[in-house]
Amino acid sequence: MPTGTCLPGNKVASFCLIFLYCIPVIAAAKDIKEDNHSQVQGDSKRLLDLKEIVFVIQSQGNSFHENHAEKQRQEILQQAANSEQNLPIVLLIHKLSENEAGWSILPIMPRFSATYGRNSSWIFFLEEETTLKIPKLLETLSRFDKEQEWFLGKPLHDDESTIIHHYAFADNPTVFKYPDFAAGWALSMPLINRLAKKVKDEPLKSDFTIDLKHEIALYIWENGNGPSLTPVQELCTKEEGSPAAKDCATTLKTYLSFCGDPVDKKDIFIAVKTCRKFHKERIPVVKKTWQKHAALIEYYSDHADATIPTVNLGIPNTERGHCGKTFAILERFLSEAIPKTNWLVIVDDDTLISVPRLQKLLSCYDANEPVFLGERYGYGLGIGGYSYITGGGGMVFSREAVVRLLESNCRCYSNDAPDDMVLGMCFNGLGIPVTHSALFHQARPDDYSRDYLAHQIPVSFHKHWNIDPVTVFNKWLAEENDPGSQQPHTMIREEL
Repeated sequence: MPTGTCLPGNKVASFCLIFLYCIPVIAAAKDIKEDNHSQVQGDSKRLLDLKEIVFVIQSQGNSFHENHAEKQRQEILQQAANSEQNLPIVLLIHKLSENEAGWSILPIMPRFSATYGRNSSWIFFLEEETTLKIPKLLETLSRFDKEQEWFLGKPLHDDESTIIHHYAFADNPTVFKYPDFAAGWALSMPLINRLAKKVKDEPLKSDFTIDLKHEIALYIWENGNGPSLTPVQELCTKEEGSPAAKDCATTLKTYLSFCGDPVDKKDIFIAVKTCRKFHKERIPVVKKTWQKHAALIEYYSDHADATIPTVNLGIPNTERGHCGKTFAILERFLSEAIPKTNWLVIVDDDTLISVPRLQKLLSCYDANEPVFLGERYGYGLGIGGYSYITGGGGMVFSREAVVRLLESNCRCYSNDAPDDMVLGMCFNGLGIPVTHSALFHQARPDDYSRDYLAHQIPVSFHKHWNIDPVTVFNKWLAEENDPGSQQPHTMIREEL
């Protein structure tokens, strides 16, 4: 979606979301039931056979993530073999579709139904960092009648209506529950089969995929005609191996991937998009918060201001979208005007970002590969569309990705085109997958579920609207020794 920094008024009104806000979601609290069924199997029923469960790892095509997911797949199979269970089917979701639609799950429901609808009882989805205890999971799923429709997970809810969920349930946002993917979540096969038929018979209504976990829950609930999420306390996001996780069927390995020495900050060039009217309002926030952690940074504006300083790229400011400016930054990155680095980060002037955490995260990626990293959105995925990195949370490029992009001659169709969406189209055309990290955020902390953020060490947030950005930075993104830091997280684990 367009992420230019100089839209009039609140950028909340950006045009790519405006169609989504009109999705009718009208429900009172009494219309949503906490439990979907009155009948749950008792403990006396037989345990499931492991072969009745199809495991789907929500994997990605980037080499780091693909290797990580394959390692997880082998761990599941080894755990099954050690328990003398029948080996289950374990799938990597990025391999299940020819384009990038697989990660949005709904477009591949018909495939799940056609392939596994008769001989399996459950599809269990898990993220790359989710750890399974197979005996506990079998015990947990056996409590639920596999002949009924079930949607199981660890519930999240919004404390206030939020832009990323299109202001759904504005009267009482806490009433609607959606799954925390990191804890794993399950769909019974009767529900899979019905959803597959629905996907085939009715076109997916929304062109945009913004927050998949919320949108899938809405799709399944179907304005009260389908099941709501059933909370399952054994599906957890507690730290793997902690005493608090002893009764959990799932746990988390890490909150922030770290694969060795952090990338040198001198190997990361940061480009900040701004415009004249925000020089005095937003740039001082950047300088007061995260600029001190950046070794190489330039501010790009429609007006050269030596006091900041800013660079005028000769691209006039536009009222929406900033594709011309972004591609001018990409060209400059490969020129001799700036020091040669392996990584480019493009942010808005109201992006809050932790450079030290980004250095750790980038240690897991190979700069010799074309890497395009950030928070992933989708457009038209149900009809062969594309994924893109939404710009407000920050877009990270390896040098190789920029080289291939500019060599392709894929360019903006206008200076005011949505830069992040154009980039998504370009990389899709090149066969280069965008790489998602949930640690980048297009919105403010208040726009996300507290339980969801509780197991993250975030890299970025976006927007200054109705917040004190310095306070938000100190609470969520500052380093432990930064003045005013209020850091709550410590769970960083080095990948082997």
